Amino acid sequence: MKIVKFGGSSVGSSQSIQNVIDILKQKHASGEKFHVVSSAMGGVTNILTDLAQAASEGYDFKTGLTEIEQKHFTVIKEMIAVKNQNPTFTQIKIFINEIEDLLQGVYSLQELSLQSKDLIISYGEKCSTFLLSQIAKQYFPNSLYIDTSALIKTDNNFGNARVNTPLTEHLLKEYYQQHTENILFFTGFIASNENNRITTLGRGGSDYTAAIIAAALDAKEIELWSDVDGMLTADPRVVKKGFSLSELSYTEAMELSYFGAKVIYPPAMIPAFRKKIPIVLKNTFNPTFEGTRIEEHTHKNMYPIRGISSINEISLINITGSGMIGQIGFSGKLFSLLAQEHINVILITQSSSEHSITFAIEPKDVQKAKQLFRSEFELELETNKLNPPIIEENLCVLAIVGENMKQTPGISGKLFHALGRNGINIHAIAQGSSEYNISVIIKRKNISKALNAVHDAFFTQLTKTLHVFSVGTGNIGTTLLRQIQAQSDFLRDNNGIEVKISGIANSRKMIIDEEGIDLTQWEKAINAGEVSNMDTFIQKIKLLNLSNCIFVDNTASPVTGTYYKELFESNVSVVTCNKIANSSSYKEYKDLRDTARKRGVDFFYETNVGAGLPIIRTLKDLMTSGDRILKIEAILSGTISYIFNNFTGKVSFYEVVKKAHELGYTEPDPREDLSGKDFMRKMMILARDAGYVVEGKDVSLGAILPESCINAPSIDDFYKELKKSDSYFNQLKEKAENENKVLRYIGKLENSKASISLEWVDSNHPFYNLTGSDNIISFTTERYKFNPLVIKGPGAGAEVTAAGVFADLINVGAN
Repeated sequence: MKIVKFGGSSVGSSQSIQNVIDILKQKHASGEKFHVVSSAMGGVTNILTDLAQAASEGYDFKTGLTEIEQKHFTVIKEMIAVKNQNPTFTQIKIFINEIEDLLQGVYSLQELSLQSKDLIISYGEKCSTFLLSQIAKQYFPNSLYIDTSALIKTDNNFGNARVNTPLTEHLLKEYYQQHTENILFFTGFIASNENNRITTLGRGGSDYTAAIIAAALDAKEIELWSDVDGMLTADPRVVKKGFSLSELSYTEAMELSYFGAKVIYPPAMIPAFRKKIPIVLKNTFNPTFEGTRIEEHTHKNMYPIRGISSINEISLINITGSGMIGQIGFSGKLFSLLAQEHINVILITQSSSEHSITFAIEPKDVQKAKQLFRSEFELELETNKLNPPIIEENLCVLAIVGENMKQTPGISGKLFHALGRNGINIHAIAQGSSEYNISVIIKRKNISKALNAVHDAFFTQLTKTLHVFSVGTGNIGTTLLRQIQAQSDFLRDNNGIEVKISGIANSRKMIIDEEGIDLTQWEKAINAGEVSNMDTFIQKIKLLNLSNCIFVDNTASPVTGTYYKELFESNVSVVTCNKIANSSSYKEYKDLRDTARKRGVDFFYETNVGAGLPIIRTLKDLMTSGDRILKIEAILSGTISYIFNNFTGKVSFYEVVKKAHELGYTEPDPREDLSGKDFMRKMMILARDAGYVVEGKDVSLGAILPESCINAPSIDDFYKELKKSDSYFNQLKEKAENENKVLRYIGKLENSKASISLEWVDSNHPFYNLTGSDNIISFTTERYKFNPLVIKGPGAGAEVTAAGVFADLINVGAN
């Protein structure tokens, strides 16, 4: 025999009740014996609670009461045959009239006691269960409505009564023996005291009712039907990747439900655990899904934890003072005092020095707790043996739960790393000796970010979501978005990473979508977006406070870099191909690195120096591994490389530059490339990353162009002057050819000096055979002293630069 309980959402409408009837019909057809526990129709308990409060304050309550009546009457009309409707209408009307009389009494007295409140809200279960039994009677004629308040006996703690288990079990067994042929429909949630006054078992008490009945009648199983697919790894409203757990132990389910998982009411597991009755959590709206099975012994779990839950509103009270040190019984006295006033302590932690005790309670109890403390410890406070309690508010508890935690090293480290990397500060920590649970207290505003970050950290078989905000939709930005779209399936299947573009901005428009922008329609979406404002864009990123957040700068704007530090301080990583921030003053360069390091976020800029070539990463690896840089030589301009590689034979320098311009290899004004200033910025960044304090003025920059070309008033004039300078460039080329050498514009870092100059190199030099627009760099180090480490490859173009940005993006995801 099973006890089957249906929650408020399951009996909230005709459609949902039809699902319930279908479930019961299937059970009946298969020969299962069952009895039913029902909650109030969805929302009715809240309405009754609000009406009772309104009546006590002298406000109208009749409109809300009419709403409840119509809610039930609508179901009667839709689900009970016309000839059978009258008895049900009559009984529901009687219940409604009784509620109205009670509310009128509260209205007249202008007073609402807990006892009166329990009596008023009990009618939610009475109405829905009676209605459900009458609908079921059309299919199961032996259906019988039971007002469970006559069978479950409690103390006088109205609102959250304690069950008298021996008496309750006696009454239930006795009643059941007289009705073994019936299908019993029990009201959930409600009970009565020894004077037969209605009491309630706490919100969620219908689960408890089902478990009490199951334990008394030695049921084989308890099924709790709601609107979710069992117990999930995390709240699906917050963590979209939360998934259903097939099984849990009683202890795991108790821990998860205690720390905020609403699928099951924690006390419901006590009777089930005592009698070793399995509990199965099912979804009324997806009845074929297996749901979650809770029992004493479970199979080994493949994940280090079972799930993550949270209590979203708590306050922290910190008690400090020398008067606690060595005082036997102080903690007992403190917590006994709180218990006497029914103040629930959610979490406790104490320093090893006994100088402080910190505990978490519900915000509604804070003022009462402060008054109790001041009253009880008045003498200690006056003599400064104890300090006034420090209250921290707007906090929440996040808890990870699982039996596997005890056998798995590194659980705490993984939890703290996930929180720390996302900039979430921990106010208090607690772990039970059983090691089933680690709880941390954090700011309430960070709970969504924290839950998602921790879920990604522990359920590694799932994808890790990177929330990316991409600025710049020129060649590189557009290419990057195309590459991300093309590689999304590969990244998900092979790297376990999902790149979600949550924002795009350019100089004209911007769009932010927390759920992710469709990359097949991003151009249409941004064109329909709001007017671009970088300050607003950054503030929205911070306000969303998403986990694993990355800002990608695909611009050459001097403005975007000014926001990097602010982003780091909000624990947003930065990936950039924009070299302006890194080539500004050394103080600003160092400040950015220090801030990123301090906040535990990434600052990746591989494309600042060598487009898609792994130059920065190689340099850092060499230095991290203890190697010492002796000399660096490099050609770090794909444009200049192309020009000198093609400046051979009879072709003029003017013609090569013109061709490079036409192919899009140069900036609109080729002098921006040929001045060497961009190359200088790259050498400055390289020198700084090699450990040198270098400013722009410290880089010796040799000229390529004659002064007449540099100072030409327009681009057309520049080309005219360049053509006039043919003889100058031809002399350079002839000298190279006569000496069997080639012209190369080379940057050097040696003896802490950085320079860039035009050189002639012979066939023994690694830069001799450079082709196309390739970049090349040579590292001479202690380990690579006689045979330098050389990296060579394409140094220009949107494809390779975007690929470099993409690689940096994925490297953030790997951390």
